[in-house]
Amino acid sequence: MERRGKRAEHSNTDRWLVSYADFITLLFAFFVVMYSISSVNEAKYKVFSDSLNIAFTQRLTATAPIVPPNQPLVAPAQQRTQTTATLAGRNKVLVDKRTAQLGEQQRKIEDRMKKLANGLSQVMAPLIKQHMVNINHARRGVIMDISASTLFGTGEAVLQDSSLNILRQVAVVLSKEDMPIEVEGHTDDTPIETAQYPSNWELSSARASSVVRILIDNGVPAKRLAVVGLASNQPLAPNNSAENRARNRRVTITIASPNLDREAGG
Repeated sequence: MERRGKRAEHSNTDRWLVSYADFITLLFAFFVVMYSISSVNEAKYKVFSDSLNIAFTQRLTATAPIVPPNQPLVAPAQQRTQTTATLAGRNKVLVDKRTAQLGEQQRKIEDRMKKLANGLSQVMAPLIKQHMVNINHARRGVIMDISASTLFGTGEAVLQDSSLNILRQVAVVLSKEDMPIEVEGHTDDTPIETAQYPSNWELSSARASSVVRILIDNGVPAKRLAVVGLASNQPLAPNNSAENRARNRRVTITIASPNLDREAGG
């Protein structure tokens, strides 16, 4: 058999077209990108520019002080001075108002205590004329000193029958009030030593307690009352005469004035 001859290979001269087409495609893409970068969207640029202008304009307006028309801009130091003056004026008004309120309350308290002192003076009028009772209106309150000889026998702490009616009338006046009451027993400096009262301490305390019991029995609330025995430690006069010793032997009833400072503080 005859051998077939080898087919002659033909060279492909069109292969460069593939590379050329790739190059042209890349070149086209490059110019498209360059065009898109260089092209400016005027509408979007205008929107962006307007937004920046608005933002910066509002910020400046917000930080700038607001000045009423036809009025100069006030310097910070002047503003502080005006603010301080305004606060001082307001504080002065508050202080004046509080002072006026306290003054009015104090006036009402004074009127109330004077009315109480007048009521006790009417009840004790006969004994006041005999200088057996003394009533004073002090800052502490209304203070009534009753001579011990009007209430008790010598060296005794039992109330005499003649004093009971007077103390009942005092209780009627005091029962209408709600202020604290302190009853103090006082003696002279003459020593006492008995089985019932070993010293003036016991005697003065027992006398004050006797007065308190009669007040409670006639309508004065016990929670308002306090008993104090002071013996001879707070004399009204020197214990150098019979008359002065008689003045020092006494029972003192103090009706305490309301304390405005305590009430204001709660």
